[in-house]
Amino acid sequence: MNENHSDDQYGRARVQDSDELKAYYKELENLGAGALWTVANDIEPWEPRSSSIPMLWKYDALRELVLKSSELVTPEQAGRRVVYLVNDKRKDVAAAVGWLYTGIQVTRPGEFTSAHRHRASALRFIMEGEKGYTVVDGNKIMLEVNDFVITPNSTWHEHGVEEGGKTCIWQDGLDIPLVNALEANDYAVLDGKQEIVAPLNYSPITYGCAGLIPADQTWDKPYSPLFKYSWSKVYPALLEAQKVSEVNPIEGIFMNYTNPLNGGHVMQTMGASIQLLPAGFKGKAHKHTGSFVYQCAKGKGYSIINGQRFDWAARDIFCVPSWAWHEHHNLSDTEDACLFAFNDLPVMEKLGLYQEKIYIENNGFQNYN
Repeated sequence: MNENHSDDQYGRARVQDSDELKAYYKELENLGAGALWTVANDIEPWEPRSSSIPMLWKYDALRELVLKSSELVTPEQAGRRVVYLVNDKRKDVAAAVGWLYTGIQVTRPGEFTSAHRHRASALRFIMEGEKGYTVVDGNKIMLEVNDFVITPNSTWHEHGVEEGGKTCIWQDGLDIPLVNALEANDYAVLDGKQEIVAPLNYSPITYGCAGLIPADQTWDKPYSPLFKYSWSKVYPALLEAQKVSEVNPIEGIFMNYTNPLNGGHVMQTMGASIQLLPAGFKGKAHKHTGSFVYQCAKGKGYSIINGQRFDWAARDIFCVPSWAWHEHHNLSDTEDACLFAFNDLPVMEKLGLYQEKIYIENNGFQNYN
């Protein structure tokens, strides 16, 4: 394979403009057409190319404004009270990175959102609060800090906080930009609240127990039947894995949230992962197709993305664009750090578009600003 990425070679478009060609292009344009060689090198890049840039959203800077939204508008007025995070290069589609959306939602004690559904898939990562809950297709589930929750596409869902609880804040993640780009999105509101069809916490109790699943039930949906992945089980699992696993030099202790029935991704278009960076961990760099939105669930550290350093602490959110060099470092020599992430890898993998490259210069570490 030719590794010379110059466009000035056989096989690439190298046509020089002339007055005759310019007139020809104009004739084509008037007919809604064009000459491929005028755009070929742009639409067929040598390597994957992202239109997003790396970004970091500091939770301490945003938190007061998120809480202020609860004083300015009600859930009834807003539908959902969310401060969304937008990439400087993806404002036209309200995306945080690539074709992924994310935002920070706030709900006060006694409040709840209307039940609704949409073709886009959604997920939550709980940031703070007590006695928050979600209802997904009639399954009511209580939420705790650092729990990961899914609301798959076209499922009815609503959220709230019980009376006597504490204001809850969580990160929303959706594939709205992707589904809109495919011109396939829709939205519906339920007249009233959902009917509860199962005992409280039925889904996590039934499908989240030590690798056991019911032998007398069938599940015919294309997404996970486990709607909540509890931090009280996830973090100990990371610690146990650390005892018996060699630490990956790129990712640390890295695990995917999975469908317990088949080991696949939790939803059709979005996946999620959790990784533990041991004390003093200095990750080496790699890049891959697929966009990632990270939230620091525990600890503090920094990531180097395409040669730029981003320092993060608990609750900070940052993004890694597709095909961007990135590496993660734990700043503490005594405490571990944990990063939650959601991504579009199910799409990349199903379409045969996933590829990865390891950074080999400088012993695997980027130079950075």
